[in-house]
Amino acid sequence: MEILKSVQICMEKAVDNLKALNIDPANIRCIGIANQRETTVVWDKLTGKPLHNAIVWLDLRTASTVDKLIASTPQKSKDVLRSYCGLPITTYFSAVKLKWLIDNDEKVRQAIAEDRCMFGTVDTWLLWNLTGGPKGGKHITDVTNASRTMLMNIHNLRWDDYLCKFFDVPKSILPEIRSCSEIYGSLSNGPLKGLPISGILGDQQAALIWHRLFSANEYRYTGGAIAIAGACVRWLRDNLGLIKTSEEIEKLASNVDSTHGCYFVPAFSGLFCPYWQADARGIICGLTQFTNKDHIARAALEAVCFQTREVDGGMTANNLLMQLQADLMGINVVRPSMPETTALGAAMAAGAADGVSIWNLETSDLTKITTDTFSPSIGPSGKYSVFFTKF
Repeated sequence: MEILKSVQICMEKAVDNLKALNIDPANIRCIGIANQRETTVVWDKLTGKPLHNAIVWLDLRTASTVDKLIASTPQKSKDVLRSYCGLPITTYFSAVKLKWLIDNDEKVRQAIAEDRCMFGTVDTWLLWNLTGGPKGGKHITDVTNASRTMLMNIHNLRWDDYLCKFFDVPKSILPEIRSCSEIYGSLSNGPLKGLPISGILGDQQAALIWHRLFSANEYRYTGGAIAIAGACVRWLRDNLGLIKTSEEIEKLASNVDSTHGCYFVPAFSGLFCPYWQADARGIICGLTQFTNKDHIARAALEAVCFQTREVDGGMTANNLLMQLQADLMGINVVRPSMPETTALGAAMAAGAADGVSIWNLETSDLTKITTDTFSPSIGPSGKYSVFFTKF
C-alpha cells in the first residue's frame, strides 16, 4: 500500500511541478512503469487488500523452501529447470516466494481456494490498482517481469504447465503476459485520469531501452542479479553508524589512497549471479590495527565496483565510485547527467506503443543527454594518474 501511495503522490507532484513551470499537464500523453523485478505481492481481488506483506527480491526466508524443492528433483540440482525458465532454483525468484506464501499463510491458501487470490510483481500490483482495482483493474504483467518468476517458459513466453505444477502454483492467480510496449489500460482516477498506461519493463530492461540496445549482439551490463550496491552503503549508515548520510561515504573513502588490504564482501543475502549461493554471508577481511573507518568505507565502494561492470542510478553521483569502477575494469565508465535511466526507458517504451505512437524507438533521437566519462587512472606501474573528461 505504501508503494501504491508513493506512485499516486509522484503523479500528483509531477502535475503540480509542471503547472509551476507553466507547462500544461495535458502535454503528458501516456504513462510507463519500471520496477524492481521478483518482489512478490498477493492480494484479494474482491477487496483490493494485500493478503501479506510484499516479499522483496533479496528476502532469504525461502531458503528452506529452496532446499526442499531441489531435494525433490531427480538430479538434486538447482539447475533442473533452466531449460524451461532459464533460471536456477534459488531464493531470488518470485515462484519460490509465492510457494512459501502458499505453504505458510492460511489467508493466501483460503483466498486461492475461494478464487479470490491474485499474484503479481510490483508492476502488476500497480497496474491493477491504477486501472480500477476491484472495479475492473487490469491483471497484466510484461515479459521482462514474467521471465523472473520462474513460471514463464522462455521459449514461448507463456506460463508453463510443468513449472506451475512444480511450484504448486495455480494458473488462475497469474496475470496475463503481454509485451513491454502496448496500451494495457487507462488511469481510473487522479489528476491524470484517462491517460493510457502503455509501457511496462523491469528496471534493467528499461535501462537497456534508454541505451538503445535492441539487438542480440549488443549489451549493457547493469549489475544483473549481483544485486547488492546501494544496500552496502545503507548498511554502513544504518547498522554501523559510520556515516550519517549516504553522500558522506565519498568523503570518508577519499581520506585514504587505498584500502590497504581490507576487503568487503557484502553478501547480506547470499551471493547472486553467477554463484547463486544462498547460504553465503558477508565478510570484512584483511583488518589490521592500522585499519580505520576510512578504509572500510573505501572497501565498501570497491565492493560495488567488483560486482558491477557499469553502474547507473543513485550511486553514480559518487565520483570516487565511478573512478574506482573505471580503474578496476580498465575501461571508460560513462555516466549520464540524468541517472534515472530506468524511468526514461519506461517512458520511451510507453511513447512507442501502438495507439500512442509519439516516436519510433528505432529512428527517433531520444537520448540527447550529456555524459561524464571516467577513464582508468592506474598506469602500468600501478600508480594513479587522474583523467576526467566531460562532453
